[in-house]
Amino acid sequence: MQALELQVASLGIFLAQSNIMTAHIWRVLAIYVTLAASLSEQQALKQVCPSCDGSQLCNCSSMGLDFIPPGVTAKITVLNLAHNGIKRIQSQDLQQAVNLRALLLQSNKISSIDEDSFWSLGKLELLDLSNNSLAHLSPVWFGHLFSLQHLHLEGNSYRDLGQSSPFSSLKNLSSLHLGNPQFSVIRQGNFEGIELLHKLWIDGSNLSQYEQGSLKSIKQINHMILNLRNGYIFSEIVRDLLHSVTWLEVRRIAFSIAAEMQVLRVMSSSFAKKISFRQTLLTDATVPEIVSILEDMPQLVELELVDCRLLGTGQWKMEIQAKKSQTLRILTIKKLSIEEFYLFTDLHSVEGLLSLLTRVTVQNTKVFLVPCRISQNLLSLVYLDLSANLLGDLSLEHSACQGGWPSLQALNLSQNSLSDLERTSKSLSHLGNLIVLDISQNNFGEIPDVCDWPKSLKYLNLSSTQIPRVTTCIPQTLEVLDVSGNNLKEFGLRLPLLKELYLTRNQLKTLPGAAPIPNLVSLSVSRNKLNSFSKEEFESFRRMKLLDASGNNFICSCEFLSFIHHEAGISQVLVGWPDKYVCDSPLAVRGAQVGAVHLSLMECHRSLVVSLICVLVFLVILLLVAVGYKYHMVWYLRMTWAWLQAKRKPKRAPPKDVCYDAFVSYSENDSDWVENTMVRELEQACPPFRLCLHKRDFVPGKWIVDNIIDSIEKSRKTLFVLSEHFVQSEWCKYELDFSHFRLFDENNDAAILVLLEPIQSKAIPKRFCKLRKIMNTKTYLEWPLEEEQQQMFWFNLKIALRS
Repeated sequence: MQALELQVASLGIFLAQSNIMTAHIWRVLAIYVTLAASLSEQQALKQVCPSCDGSQLCNCSSMGLDFIPPGVTAKITVLNLAHNGIKRIQSQDLQQAVNLRALLLQSNKISSIDEDSFWSLGKLELLDLSNNSLAHLSPVWFGHLFSLQHLHLEGNSYRDLGQSSPFSSLKNLSSLHLGNPQFSVIRQGNFEGIELLHKLWIDGSNLSQYEQGSLKSIKQINHMILNLRNGYIFSEIVRDLLHSVTWLEVRRIAFSIAAEMQVLRVMSSSFAKKISFRQTLLTDATVPEIVSILEDMPQLVELELVDCRLLGTGQWKMEIQAKKSQTLRILTIKKLSIEEFYLFTDLHSVEGLLSLLTRVTVQNTKVFLVPCRISQNLLSLVYLDLSANLLGDLSLEHSACQGGWPSLQALNLSQNSLSDLERTSKSLSHLGNLIVLDISQNNFGEIPDVCDWPKSLKYLNLSSTQIPRVTTCIPQTLEVLDVSGNNLKEFGLRLPLLKELYLTRNQLKTLPGAAPIPNLVSLSVSRNKLNSFSKEEFESFRRMKLLDASGNNFICSCEFLSFIHHEAGISQVLVGWPDKYVCDSPLAVRGAQVGAVHLSLMECHRSLVVSLICVLVFLVILLLVAVGYKYHMVWYLRMTWAWLQAKRKPKRAPPKDVCYDAFVSYSENDSDWVENTMVRELEQACPPFRLCLHKRDFVPGKWIVDNIIDSIEKSRKTLFVLSEHFVQSEWCKYELDFSHFRLFDENNDAAILVLLEPIQSKAIPKRFCKLRKIMNTKTYLEWPLEEEQQQMFWFNLKIALRS
C-alpha cells in the first residue's frame, strides 16, 4: 500500500513538473512569437519608410500610403505621415509609440479615428490633423494627450465643435488652429478648459452663428487670427476678447462702406496692443472710420497692413479728428495695392496722427514720393523702411526735405530707382541723427569722388549697386561698410573708424590694405578671386577677429597656418568653399569653434602630394604591366575578346559548310612531321581525309583569330599535335582554347590529341589549364618511334577521325 501511494505521489510530482515545464515552454513561445511579430512589423515599416531605419525621425510623407504602417515603436519621436491617402486611424496603429513628440497627419483623407487611437501618446506635443475629412471632433481623442501644445484641426469638414469642449483635458495647449469652409457654429462651452493660448486661429469664412461668451473662458490669447466675412459675427467675437487678446489679426474681411463700420465700434474698447489686417479690402469711405476706431483703442502700439487692397485716391470725405492716438508707435504697410496710386493725394488729413510714430515700414507699395509735410510731421520717427518702391533721385530730394525726419536714425531705401549717389547723399545730408543707411540694390553705376553724407552715419550698405570702384565718396565716419555684389577689383580706402567690411562677390585678387583701416575687426572677402595670402597682408590685421574668405581658390600651407595662429593672432579664418580649407587653430567653421582640427597633407603640400600621386600611379601601372606579362594577362584579355566574338556565332556550322575532316593544330617547329608524314598518310588514304592547315588553307588578309575560329567551325574534328614546341606557342593555345569551347558547348568529341613526344607536366605552362584538363579526361594517341607500331597508330587515328 505504501509503495502504491509512493508511486501515485511520484506520478503527481511528475505531472506537476510537466505542467510547469509546459507553462514555461508556452511562455517562451509567446515571447518569441511577440518578438518575431515586432521585428517583422519594424522591417515592414523600414520597407515603407526607409528613413525610419535607426532614426528617431520617421519621414513617411508623400509615400502613397492608405494606412499607418505597422512597426511604429517607442524609439520614434517624430512621425511624418503627411500628404498620403490614409483614411482611418485604428486603435493599434500607434499603440507602441509611447515616446512620440510630433505626429504629422495633415493632407490625408482621414474621416475616422478610433476613440483610443491616441491614448498611448502621453508625451505628444504636436498633432497636425489639418486638411483631412473629419466630419466631427470627439473629446475622447484628446483625453490622454496631457503634453499636447500644438493642435491643428483646420481644413476638415466638421460644422461645429460639438455640444461641449473637445479640448477640456488639454491643459498645456499653446496653439490651436480651427475652422474650414463648412464651419458654421461656435457654442458656449466649446473652449472650456483652455485658459491661456499663445495662438488661436479660427477660419470662419462661413461662420453664421456665435453664441455670446463662447471665447470668454480663455483668459489670455497672445495672437488671435480671425478669418471672417460676417461683420456682426466679428464684432461679437471681439466683444468677448476685449481684455484677453494682445495681438488681433483680421484676415479676408471687406470694409467697403461706412455703414458696415458701426458693428466694429466695439474694437475701440479693446486692450489689444497690435492690430493686423491681411488681405483686407479698404475704401476711401471706410479708412477714416477705421482710423477713428483705432484712435480710441487705449493700448494700441502697432498697426500692420499686409497684402491689402485700397480702392480710392485718398480723398477721404470726413476729416480725421485731431485727438490722435497717444499710444500708437509702429506702422507697417507691406504690399498695399492701390490701383490708382498715381492719383493719390498728399494725405494732409492724417498729418496730425504721425508725430508720435517711431517706426514706419512701407514696403513694396509703389511709393514714388513722400510729401514733404508728411515727412516734417514724423517728428519722433527713428526707423523708416521704404524698400522695394519707386523712389527716384528727384522724389527722394523732395521726400527728405529740410525739416523732414528730424529724429531719424535708420533709413532703408533698398530696391528703389535711385541712380545718382552724389545726389542721394546730398538729399540726406541734413539728417543729423542718421546712423544706418541701406541703399543697396539700386543702380548707381558710377560713384563720384566727393559726397556729402550725414556726419553721424556709421553703417552704409552699398551692395549690388553696380559700382565699379570705391572712392573718397565713402564717408570716413563709417564703422560698418557693405559693398558686396559689385565689380570691385581693389579696395584701398582710408577708413580709420571701420570695424566691419563686407566685400563678398566681387573681383578682388588681393586683400585690402590694413594700414588705412587699423580698427578692422571683421572682414568678409568670400567668393572673390583670391588665391593666396602673404604674411605681410596678415601682419597688418593683428586686431582682426574674423576673416571669411570662403569661395576662393586658396593654396593653404602649414607654415601659413602657423603664422596665422602664433603671429598674426587672428582667432577665426574661413577659407575655401564651402569651407574647404579652414586655416586656424582653434579653427572656425561658419563661426563654430573646432578645437582639434589640422590640415591634411594634401592641404599643406598640394604640389608635392600631386607629384607623389603621379609617381605612384606610374609605378602602379608599371607593376601591373610586369605582373600582366609574368602571368600572361594579355593572353587572357585577348582570349576573352576572341571568345566573346566566337560566342556570337552559331555553335555549329550548318552541314553544308563543313568542308574539312579535321583542323590540324601544331607548332611551326613540328611542321616537318605534320606536312611530310601525317598529311601524306591521311590525305592519300582510301578514302582520303581532307585536312585544314593554317599554311595552306587560311584566308590571306583575314585576322588570324577569325581564321582559327572559322577553320575549327568548318571541321568535324580538331587534331592537336602535342609537343614541347606546342605548349610554347601562343597560337596553338588559341586553337586549343577555341576547340575546348566547342567541345564543352556542344558536348561532343571533337578534339583528338596526338602526343608527338613525351611532355613533362612541369613543362606545360600554367596558362595551358585547358590542355591539362583535356589530357586528364580524354584518351590520346602517342607517336611510336618503332616502325612496326606506327601502322597501328595510323589505324587508330583514322578510326578516330571517322568516328
